[in-house]
Amino acid sequence: MKVVRIVLQVLLPLAILGIGWYVAVTLVEAREEPETEPIAIPLPLVQVLEVKPTGQRLTVTAEGTVVPRTQTELVPEISGRVVWVSPSLASGGFFEKDEELLKVDRREYELAVVRARSAVAQAELMLATEQEEADLARREWESLGKGEPTALTFREPQVAQAQAALASARAALAQAEYDLERTVVKAPYAGRIRSKSVDVGQFVSRGAPVARVYAVDYAEVRLPIPDAELAYVDLPLAFRGRAGDVNGPKVTLRAQFAGREHIWQGRIVRTEAEIDPQSRMVQAVARVANPYGQGGRPGRPPLAVGMFVEAEIEGRWASSVVLPRSALRGGDTVYVIDDGGRLEFRAVDVLRAERERVLVRSGLQEGERVCISNIETAVEGMKVEVVATEEIAVPVS
Repeated sequence: MKVVRIVLQVLLPLAILGIGWYVAVTLVEAREEPETEPIAIPLPLVQVLEVKPTGQRLTVTAEGTVVPRTQTELVPEISGRVVWVSPSLASGGFFEKDEELLKVDRREYELAVVRARSAVAQAELMLATEQEEADLARREWESLGKGEPTALTFREPQVAQAQAALASARAALAQAEYDLERTVVKAPYAGRIRSKSVDVGQFVSRGAPVARVYAVDYAEVRLPIPDAELAYVDLPLAFRGRAGDVNGPKVTLRAQFAGREHIWQGRIVRTEAEIDPQSRMVQAVARVANPYGQGGRPGRPPLAVGMFVEAEIEGRWASSVVLPRSALRGGDTVYVIDDGGRLEFRAVDVLRAERERVLVRSGLQEGERVCISNIETAVEGMKVEVVATEEIAVPVS
C-alpha cells in the first residue's frame, strides 16, 4: 500500500506533464501560419510640364536715367542791362520756339544804328561826288584829246576808295541792326528751363550764360547692356558712312510715380561712341517722343529729366523651351519623366538663364514631360508619381 502511494506520487505528475506537452505540441502543429502582405513604399509625387512647339521673343532688361536729347546754355550775343524777363524764364518753365525770353536795354544799340545810317549816307554822298568828278575829268580829256589817259586822269582810285567806304559803312549798318535785334534773346526751340542765373536789372556780358534749357520734343535714356546680352538683341551699332539715328528695337520704359507704375514706349536709336571702360558695357540710347505729353493717358506723369526708369528691350525671335528656373539641375540638366514613370537625367543646351526662367535651345522633344518639383534624393531610373501636368514651349523646326 505504501508502495502504491509512492508510485502515484511520482508517476501522476509526470503523466499530467506529458499529456499537457502532447496537447501543446498538437495545437502548435495544427495552427495555420498568418498571411503576410508586402509593405508598399510610396513613390515621390512630382509635377511636370509637357513640351509643346512654339516660338519665343527674347527681351533684355536694363536701367537708366532720363536725359534731354538737346540741351543748351543760353548766352546773350551782346552786353547790356536786362530790362525784361519772361515769366517762362524760371526753373521748370516751358517755352515755345522763337519765344522771347529776355530783353536787354536797346537804347545804346538804337543809337548805333542811327550813327551807322548816317555814315552810309555820307559814304553815298562821297561816292556820288567822286563819280561826278570822274565824269568831268573824262569829258575834259576827250575835249583836249592829248596823250594816253591814266587811271588818275579819270580819278578811278578815288572812285574805288569811295565805293569801298560805302561798302564798309553798309556793313557797319548791318552789324548795328543785327546787334539791335540781339537785344532780345529768343528760344532756339520748344523746351523747358533747367536753371537760370539772370534777372531784371542785372548787367549781362556777351557770351556769359544766363540760363540752361533743354528741348522737350524727345527724351533719351542711356541703357548699359552687358556683353553677354548683346546676342539677344539687334542693337543699331554705328558704322562709318551710316549717318543719323535709326529705328532700332522697341523699348518699354517703366517708372514709379506717386505710388503707381507708369509706362512709356520708345525705340533704341543708337549706341554711344565707346564701350564703358569700367563696366565693359555697351551704352544703348533709347528715345521717347513727346515725353511731356499725356499720350491719351490721363493721370500719367511726364517722362521728366532725371527720372529713373527700368527698360525692357525687345530682342530677337528665337525657338526655345521656357522652363522655370527650378527645373534646371546643375546648370545644364533637367529631369525627364518617361512613359513608365521613371526619372531620366537629360543634358540640354541652355540658350539663356534668367532670374525666374530658363530658355532651352535643344535637348527636349515635343510631348516629353519635364519634372519641375524638387526631389531630395534623385536617382536616375527611379519611379515617381505624376500629380499635375502643364504645357511648355519647344523649338519649332
